[in-house]
Amino acid sequence: MNEENMYNQSSENQENVFTNSEQEAPSESPKPQPRVVKRKSSATESRSRKFWRVVLGSALGFILVNIVTSFLGIFILLAIVGSSVKESDTAIPDNAVLTLTFDAPIQERAEDNPFSELDLGRYNRNFIGLDDILNVINNAAEDSKIKGISLNIQQLSAAPATLSEIRDALIHFKESGKFIWAYSDNYSQSNYYLASIADMICLNPQGEVDIHGLAFQTMFYKGLIDKLDVGIQVVKCGKYKSAVEPYLMDKMSDANREQMDRLVQSLWGKIKDDIAESRNLTPNDIDSIANNLLISDANDAKKLGLIDHLAYQQEYKKMLKKQLGLNDEETLNLVAYNDYKKSITPNLTSTLSLNSKDKIAVIYAVGSIIDGKGNMTTIGSETLSREIRRAYKDKDVKAIVLRVNSPGGSALASDIIWSEIENAKAAGKKVVTSMGDYAASGGYYISCNSDIIVAQPNTLTGSIGVFGLFPNLQECFKNKLGITIDVAKSNDHADAYTGMRAMTEEEYQHMQNSVNIIYSTFLNRVAGGRNMTVAQVDSIGQGRVWSGMDALEIGLVDQLGTIDDAIIEAAKLAGCEQYEIVYYPKKQTWYETLLNSNDKNKDIAMAMRNELGKLYPAYETMKQITSMKGIQARLPMEIEIDF
Repeated sequence: MNEENMYNQSSENQENVFTNSEQEAPSESPKPQPRVVKRKSSATESRSRKFWRVVLGSALGFILVNIVTSFLGIFILLAIVGSSVKESDTAIPDNAVLTLTFDAPIQERAEDNPFSELDLGRYNRNFIGLDDILNVINNAAEDSKIKGISLNIQQLSAAPATLSEIRDALIHFKESGKFIWAYSDNYSQSNYYLASIADMICLNPQGEVDIHGLAFQTMFYKGLIDKLDVGIQVVKCGKYKSAVEPYLMDKMSDANREQMDRLVQSLWGKIKDDIAESRNLTPNDIDSIANNLLISDANDAKKLGLIDHLAYQQEYKKMLKKQLGLNDEETLNLVAYNDYKKSITPNLTSTLSLNSKDKIAVIYAVGSIIDGKGNMTTIGSETLSREIRRAYKDKDVKAIVLRVNSPGGSALASDIIWSEIENAKAAGKKVVTSMGDYAASGGYYISCNSDIIVAQPNTLTGSIGVFGLFPNLQECFKNKLGITIDVAKSNDHADAYTGMRAMTEEEYQHMQNSVNIIYSTFLNRVAGGRNMTVAQVDSIGQGRVWSGMDALEIGLVDQLGTIDDAIIEAAKLAGCEQYEIVYYPKKQTWYETLLNSNDKNKDIAMAMRNELGKLYPAYETMKQITSMKGIQARLPMEIEIDF
């Protein structure tokens, strides 16, 4: 009997059994017999029919998915087109004032987001790029339609060196003969530092100005670690290398206090000198205001010469009209930062010729230095080295500007990047480093062999030293969790450095020898790059952190200035009169940002920052320490600047 007949017979038997059972069912009264529906067994479906059913079903599903995806793509395309139309329709009017409102955190570079003005939940997470800010201000200085700038800075999140970079750009803007005014309901110290460059500073009559000085705050976790029975084993080189102090002590060591006191005085000196010069006051005047808490209200701020006029915002706008020669009936043309940014050619003012064959490559190195691959917020040895190679293998690139904003990290990764800078110089490229907020420890390591180093006066740099941190969790697990640890091993040191037991004296000495070798290498790298002896570098090394101003005096940097100053120096070294600027790595597009696997981590970090507030640096420090691998060339500690 063939297979099909077997299936048919089986099907008929099943149907007969079902029909007979219905007929034999007893009933009290005659009822109409239910109509029996014969069901085909799935076994009757031929293989070919099943094949085509699966194929057609899959094809239908594929078509439906493509239809949905197409509609989504059309929606996105329309949004982009709408955004583009809006940009093209946003013509900059004559006799306009550019309004700068820094109401989001400022970072070195920010991803472009065409949906930034739409309510798209977490994708509305906006940052302001320092590169964009400088480009906007520089373009406005040359734009005949822009008559002045209005600073409206209610909130500002940036480190002192970043603010100095913006402030320098505003000084350049004033040199064009245009005015800068400032208005705020309240001025925090950082807000006021930026606003102090303005020709006229206006304050809400009920507002405040906060001048209190500068402070570095550090949390110490020794008490917590003791309660948890966690052992911390440290190997380091450099008496100022205090990254490990929060885990071993309950306050600063004498050496650490020495460097922190010097550092805070240096940075505060720059801030108060700039404010005093802009407001025709003396640095002692600023210190007196801070030390004696002389400002209680807006009137005090005006009497002390910090404020020019007390007014509400609408009155401030009338004053702007008068400044522009407008009457009350005429329109005040205020151009928002984002609108103006869309209307200009990116980085036009810092590019002397868009058609030049010669190029200056600006390579961004932002974040902690790690082994392997990095991203927009971390410096991966593999990733950054690849970008440097791309630049020096381009025959049209004549010089490289390395923009460093990093507290350091992996010593091995730092050396790999250093070697790539050496390769760039061997390829005939001139290399200039521009330092941002931080270029310390590993951040200085990757900078030290540049032809010229340019820093901001309040850059934190130096910190030439290394360390290793090894927790011992054995007692914590036993005493707090009731967990004991046993081990079977092939060799005496097979379980060394696992964190599950303390190091032996032999293991500790082995690790200390490794740290000594890396520190010696670090000293030699700096000595070679800065034309010093190893002894000279060691005398200013030992892990000590320096401000940009002090670093200039001791020879760790060559000059003070901005990233534009660094680009100009690079062009001079390369002999380029006309050049185009190219940037590495390429900025992520909005959809790359949307699909970035790190987005979730960014959201978590932002939520933690908002929730923890001033406690967030402690959380970030703990996370970094627990994730450290190998010997570290890192800033002495997570320095929280109360600015």
